[in-house]
Amino acid sequence: MDTVTPISTATNKPGKPIRVGSSTNAIAITPDGKTAYVVTGFAKAVVPISTATNKAGKPIRIGIQAEEIAITPDGKTAYVASPEGPGRTVVAISTATNKAGKPIRIGCCLNIAITPDGKTLYAATQNKVVPISTATNAPGKPIPVRYGLPEELVITP
Repeated sequence: MDTVTPISTATNKPGKPIRVGSSTNAIAITPDGKTAYVVTGFAKAVVPISTATNKAGKPIRIGIQAEEIAITPDGKTAYVASPEGPGRTVVAISTATNKAGKPIRIGCCLNIAITPDGKTLYAATQNKVVPISTATNAPGKPIPVRYGLPEELVITP
Protein backbone atom coordinates (compact mmCIF):
# COMPACT_ATOMS: atom_id res chain seq x y z
CA MET A 1 0.00 0.00 0.00
CA ASP A 2 1.51 3.32 -1.06
CA THR A 3 1.25 6.40 1.10
CA VAL A 4 1.55 10.18 0.95
CA THR A 5 3.44 11.81 3.80
CA PRO A 6 2.59 15.42 4.61
CA ILE A 7 5.48 17.57 5.82
CA SER A 8 4.95 20.68 7.92
CA THR A 9 6.86 23.54 6.30
CA ALA A 10 6.77 25.39 9.63
CA THR A 11 8.63 22.62 11.48
CA ASN A 12 10.10 20.52 8.65
CA LYS A 13 8.66 17.45 10.35
CA PRO A 14 6.74 14.67 8.63
CA GLY A 15 3.17 13.90 9.58
CA LYS A 16 1.45 10.54 9.68
CA PRO A 17 1.55 8.77 6.29
CA ILE A 18 -1.81 8.70 4.48
CA ARG A 19 -2.72 5.41 2.76
CA VAL A 20 -3.91 6.01 -0.79
CA GLY A 21 -3.60 2.78 -2.78
CA SER A 22 -1.02 1.08 -4.94
CA SER A 23 1.50 2.53 -7.36
CA THR A 24 1.22 6.23 -6.63
CA ASN A 25 2.43 8.06 -9.72
CA ALA A 26 1.63 11.75 -9.35
CA ILE A 27 0.07 14.34 -7.07
CA ALA A 28 -1.44 17.78 -7.61
CA ILE A 29 -3.01 20.25 -5.21
CA THR A 30 -5.99 22.48 -5.95
CA PRO A 31 -5.17 26.19 -6.18
CA ASP A 32 -7.05 26.88 -2.92
CA GLY A 33 -4.83 24.31 -1.19
CA LYS A 34 -7.77 22.37 0.24
CA THR A 35 -7.40 19.09 -1.67
CA ALA A 36 -4.52 16.99 -2.94
CA TYR A 37 -5.31 14.54 -5.74
CA VAL A 38 -3.11 11.44 -5.90
CA VAL A 39 -2.91 9.22 -9.00
CA THR A 40 -2.76 5.53 -8.09
CA GLY A 41 -1.77 3.84 -11.33
CA PHE A 42 -2.42 0.15 -10.70
CA ALA A 43 -5.69 0.92 -8.91
CA LYS A 44 -6.84 2.98 -11.93
CA ALA A 45 -8.05 5.66 -9.56
CA VAL A 46 -7.38 9.12 -8.20
CA VAL A 47 -7.60 9.61 -4.44
CA PRO A 48 -8.58 13.01 -3.01
CA ILE A 49 -6.97 14.00 0.29
CA SER A 50 -8.30 16.80 2.50
CA THR A 51 -5.30 18.93 3.45
CA ALA A 52 -7.19 20.20 6.51
CA THR A 53 -7.62 16.72 7.99
CA ASN A 54 -4.99 14.70 6.08
CA LYS A 55 -7.67 12.09 5.41
CA ALA A 56 -8.03 10.24 2.12
CA GLY A 57 -11.45 10.35 0.50
CA LYS A 58 -13.21 7.76 -1.63
CA PRO A 59 -11.11 6.75 -4.67
CA ILE A 60 -12.36 8.16 -7.97
CA ARG A 61 -12.38 5.30 -10.49
CA ILE A 62 -11.02 6.46 -13.83
CA GLY A 63 -10.67 3.15 -15.66
CA ILE A 64 -7.13 3.80 -16.89
CA GLN A 65 -3.66 3.34 -15.46
CA ALA A 66 -2.78 7.03 -15.28
CA GLU A 67 0.59 8.60 -14.66
CA GLU A 68 0.11 12.38 -14.83
CA ILE A 69 -2.28 14.90 -13.29
CA ALA A 70 -2.89 18.61 -13.79
CA ILE A 71 -5.50 20.89 -12.24
CA THR A 72 -7.05 23.91 -13.93
CA PRO A 73 -6.16 27.30 -12.40
CA ASP A 74 -9.76 27.76 -11.18
CA GLY A 75 -9.52 24.39 -9.39
CA LYS A 76 -12.71 23.07 -10.98
CA THR A 77 -11.19 20.22 -13.00
CA ALA A 78 -8.36 17.75 -12.55
CA TYR A 79 -7.07 16.01 -15.67
CA VAL A 80 -5.27 12.67 -15.60
CA ALA A 81 -3.38 11.09 -18.47
CA SER A 82 -2.58 7.51 -19.40
CA PRO A 83 0.37 6.66 -21.65
CA GLU A 84 -0.13 2.91 -21.94
CA GLY A 85 -2.49 0.09 -22.69
CA PRO A 86 -5.92 0.36 -24.24
CA GLY A 87 -6.65 3.56 -22.32
CA ARG A 88 -4.25 6.05 -23.86
CA THR A 89 -6.60 8.81 -22.87
CA VAL A 90 -7.05 11.93 -20.82
CA VAL A 91 -9.85 11.90 -18.24
CA ALA A 92 -11.39 15.01 -16.69
CA ILE A 93 -12.51 14.87 -13.06
CA SER A 94 -14.89 17.44 -11.57
CA THR A 95 -13.38 18.55 -8.27
CA ALA A 96 -16.83 19.67 -7.06
CA THR A 97 -18.30 16.16 -7.38
CA ASN A 98 -15.15 13.99 -7.62
CA LYS A 99 -16.70 12.27 -10.64
CA ALA A 100 -14.72 11.23 -13.71
CA GLY A 101 -15.94 12.28 -17.13
CA LYS A 102 -15.84 10.45 -20.44
CA PRO A 103 -12.29 9.55 -21.57
CA ILE A 104 -10.78 11.79 -24.24
CA ARG A 105 -9.00 9.47 -26.69
CA ILE A 106 -5.89 10.95 -28.23
CA GLY A 107 -3.35 8.11 -28.39
CA CYS A 108 -0.33 7.69 -26.19
CA CYS A 109 -0.23 10.51 -23.64
CA LEU A 110 2.65 10.97 -21.26
CA ASN A 111 2.73 14.64 -20.34
CA ILE A 112 0.02 17.24 -19.87
CA ALA A 113 0.01 20.95 -19.07
CA ILE A 114 -2.73 23.58 -18.75
CA THR A 115 -2.49 27.16 -19.94
CA PRO A 116 -2.49 29.86 -17.23
CA ASP A 117 -5.96 31.02 -18.33
CA GLY A 118 -7.21 27.44 -17.95
CA LYS A 119 -8.77 27.33 -21.41
CA THR A 120 -6.53 24.68 -22.97
CA LEU A 121 -4.91 21.47 -21.84
CA TYR A 122 -2.00 20.29 -23.97
CA ALA A 123 -1.23 16.57 -24.14
CA ALA A 124 2.06 15.24 -25.51
CA THR A 125 1.63 12.18 -27.72
CA GLN A 126 3.79 10.37 -30.27
CA ASN A 127 5.19 13.00 -32.68
CA LYS A 128 2.56 15.58 -31.74
CA VAL A 129 1.01 17.72 -29.03
CA VAL A 130 -2.78 17.77 -28.89
CA PRO A 131 -4.64 20.84 -27.59
CA ILE A 132 -7.83 20.02 -25.69
CA SER A 133 -10.47 22.64 -24.90
CA THR A 134 -11.22 22.55 -21.17
CA ALA A 135 -14.67 24.04 -21.86
CA THR A 136 -15.73 21.12 -24.08
CA ASN A 137 -13.04 18.48 -23.40
CA ALA A 138 -12.75 18.15 -27.19
CA PRO A 139 -9.33 17.63 -28.77
CA GLY A 140 -8.21 20.11 -31.40
CA LYS A 141 -5.88 19.78 -34.36
CA PRO A 142 -2.64 18.03 -33.35
CA ILE A 143 0.57 20.07 -33.49
CA PRO A 144 3.37 18.03 -35.12
CA VAL A 145 6.69 17.81 -33.25
CA ARG A 146 9.89 16.01 -34.09
CA TYR A 147 11.67 13.14 -32.39
CA GLY A 148 8.94 10.97 -30.97
CA LEU A 149 7.27 11.49 -27.63
CA PRO A 150 8.04 14.80 -25.88
CA GLU A 151 9.39 13.96 -22.42
CA GLU A 152 8.37 17.23 -20.79
CA LEU A 153 5.63 19.72 -21.50
CA VAL A 154 5.61 23.17 -19.88
CA ILE A 155 3.76 26.39 -20.61
CA THR A 156 5.11 29.85 -19.90
CA PRO A 157 3.03 32.02 -17.58
